[in-house]
Amino acid sequence: MNRYPWWKYTILALALLIGLLYTLPNLYGEAPAVQVSSGKATLKLDASLVPRIEKALAAAGLQPDFVQYEAGSVKARLRSTDEQLKAKDAIAKSLNPDPTDPAYIVALNLLSRSPHWLTALHALPMYLGLDLRGGVHFLMQVDMKAALTKKAEATAGDLRSLLRDKNIRHAGINRDGNLVVVRLREQAALAQAQKLLADVMPDMDWSATPDGAEFRLTGGLKPVAARAVQDGAIKQNITTLHNRVNELGVAEPVIQQQGSDRVVVQLPGVQDTAKAKDIIGRTATLEVRLANSSAEAMEALRGSGPVPFGSEKYLERDGSPIIVFRQVILTGENLTDAQPGFSGDQPGEAAVHLTLDAKGARIFRDVTRENINKRMAILLFEKGKGEVVTAPVIRSEIGGGRVQISGRMSTAEAADTALLLRAGSLAAPMEIIEERTIGPTLGADNIAKGFASVGYGFAAIALFMCGYYLLFGVFSTLALALNLLLLIAVLSMLQATLTLPGIAAIALTLGMAIDSNVLINERVREELRGGASPQAAINAGYERAFATILDSNITTLIAGLALLAFGSGFVRGFAVVHCLGIMTSMFSSVMFSRGLVNLWYGGQKRLKSVSIGQVWRPAGSVAAGLDLPPADLATTLATNAAADDSLTRPTKTPAAKPSTPR
Repeated sequence: MNRYPWWKYTILALALLIGLLYTLPNLYGEAPAVQVSSGKATLKLDASLVPRIEKALAAAGLQPDFVQYEAGSVKARLRSTDEQLKAKDAIAKSLNPDPTDPAYIVALNLLSRSPHWLTALHALPMYLGLDLRGGVHFLMQVDMKAALTKKAEATAGDLRSLLRDKNIRHAGINRDGNLVVVRLREQAALAQAQKLLADVMPDMDWSATPDGAEFRLTGGLKPVAARAVQDGAIKQNITTLHNRVNELGVAEPVIQQQGSDRVVVQLPGVQDTAKAKDIIGRTATLEVRLANSSAEAMEALRGSGPVPFGSEKYLERDGSPIIVFRQVILTGENLTDAQPGFSGDQPGEAAVHLTLDAKGARIFRDVTRENINKRMAILLFEKGKGEVVTAPVIRSEIGGGRVQISGRMSTAEAADTALLLRAGSLAAPMEIIEERTIGPTLGADNIAKGFASVGYGFAAIALFMCGYYLLFGVFSTLALALNLLLLIAVLSMLQATLTLPGIAAIALTLGMAIDSNVLINERVREELRGGASPQAAINAGYERAFATILDSNITTLIAGLALLAFGSGFVRGFAVVHCLGIMTSMFSSVMFSRGLVNLWYGGQKRLKSVSIGQVWRPAGSVAAGLDLPPADLATTLATNAAADDSLTRPTKTPAAKPSTPR
């Protein structure tokens, strides 16, 4: 009745082992380190950089704990902060001979002191949030005027295609600030253009004015449309920042809008402000342009002539130069997806598959139809410098919005290219107007206070349970300890970020988890008071309390899921820990605590009593199965015997008086 099969004890032992294994890395602390990452989107790091860094450190007389390549960056762990600063200078001098154009970002970092055998098992510590670990906080201003200017440029390009498709002849289209100006020579063409633009571009206000022998059709965004463009620009910038920062491996960044034209960026764990600026500065702008293959351009490539007017010279990924026109055909706004794959024309050849929106698909179809056998360059602009990601040759007209880029690239290069293109582009430039660094000292103080609150809370619960429920209270306390162990282990395995609200959720989880054991213990007491044998009371207590425990935990989990679904920021962090704590408590408070009880009492066939405590007992209840002091037990038995005797002793009934006849 109260014995577990071997496989259940195996599950409990594995849960305990996994909990210890994945909680252990959080106890080792962190060591100073230097991290080297790519300073350019088109530069990919690999393990070949490790020997170069080891050589630079050896030349500086430094002996690191290790130098390893991991997750797109190389990290070197040092013994002290002095060695950390020396290592940073030595590595930066070796890898970036030109400080004005650094190819690598060398920054200070912190790494776990966990031994290699734990790291090999992917047992890593939890990340700590900005309020615990410290980090950097940026307030960024979005240039809304630039967003409107960019919209005007896009509108001018759309107008050229639109008027050409409708055979409406014009004398030129240009941009004047945020206005688009169309020059027309004929009155009939002006009327046609006005009617067409009123239908196709309802977000624009158009006005016609004579200009000598010609006519000027000037258009500007309506106020509602201009606000929509600005709102869309800041939302796109936030999305792009999320993509870039996440790809750089910053744990749980906070990127959110503040006001109408500002963005808050928080990077926990980053103490190097320069590195944080580099991370933010990696927000790239994607552009698609046609390559210039004229004779003048070829002469410029050979170095015997200047770059033709209206063109610019850039470098491809392999270092070879290419000349492209300044006119931008498409931007990252028109790209909805980019995925690596294989070419449909050449089986086994790596390729990148692009998906364009409706507007981009129409422009791309027209451009490819008119420029077959010419090269089209895809450029990525970072920090004002452009670099060609790829420059394929147009073989045929491409319609339908699905584009394939292939040729001279490996599978890894195709994946990297897709990642760069998929990251998107900024809809408007941004600048940092406020920066703040939260030091690790404040974070350490928050950690100490948070962990102290959890520790004191656990100790108070343990004292109450052990004093009130005796041995069953000890079992409940051990189950609560396993719940805490499993919760930290799961958070570590998920590489979640722990914040102060997360610590509050852990403390709350302790109080909620012990409630299940209180229900079980009280149910066992009720069964014992009702006359059940100890073994039967234990079995019935766990079986009958489970439904109540399940109902209460499900309702609490629903509230936690609501916080997770509709909350944001720290509220979501609280909800994650809260929901995970509910699930781990269901396992520990029911299965683990019963395993301990079964292990202690299950093998005793003639069990007479259990150590579960007794504060009060209703009069006339049976004392079997309760641990009572001898005096109380004797008194109870005497009381019960007296009560039983009073029920069985015959009572004298007065004789009825004879009735007197009248």
